[in-house]
Amino acid sequence: MKLDIVTLDGGNAGSLELSDAIFGLEPRADLLARMVRYQLAKRRAGTHKTKGRSEVDRSRKKIYKQKGTGGARHGAASAPQFRGGGKAFGPVVRDHAHELPKKVKALALRHALSSKAKDAGLIIIDDAKLAEPKTKILLGHFGKLDLSSALVIGGAEIDVNFGLAARSIPNVDVLPVQGINVYDILRRDKLVLTRSAVDALEARFK
Repeated sequence: MKLDIVTLDGGNAGSLELSDAIFGLEPRADLLARMVRYQLAKRRAGTHKTKGRSEVDRSRKKIYKQKGTGGARHGAASAPQFRGGGKAFGPVVRDHAHELPKKVKALALRHALSSKAKDAGLIIIDDAKLAEPKTKILLGHFGKLDLSSALVIGGAEIDVNFGLAARSIPNVDVLPVQGINVYDILRRDKLVLTRSAVDALEARFK
């Protein structure tokens, strides 16, 4: 698969041959869904908590005698059916993360990249650098490239000026190539890769 390389100004900077093993797969929705579920579950804090009947500050004394009342038999005011009692089967602090094989994670990333390439949502730029950290200048560049919702993947390190200029633009994320992930790829309309990012991805999956 051959794709044109553009500059931030919208000019042509040649072309690049992309690996079909990374960018030419037929996207599988089941793999992408598994990976997104894995990522979102892993980021959950899991700090939700309610108090059970053993944790509420209520009297443990039997609230009335066992027999003769004509009503149900109760042993403590901390029972869930009473106002101020403990919550029955409420949420507890826990880790929501689950396991996913490494091969599935790697395959899901390749399918996410392929889905952007198939939908014409992949753009290759020569470099992501700015002379000064001006959001207005970067918005001008994005206007020429028709970018309103995009994930920009740079090289091993993000240019400081580019990162500062992009951080206040809504619906635009900037990550180094080692931070690329399925969820961020799918949540934006366009995926913008620098030439160095493509080289790093192809070396990673070689």
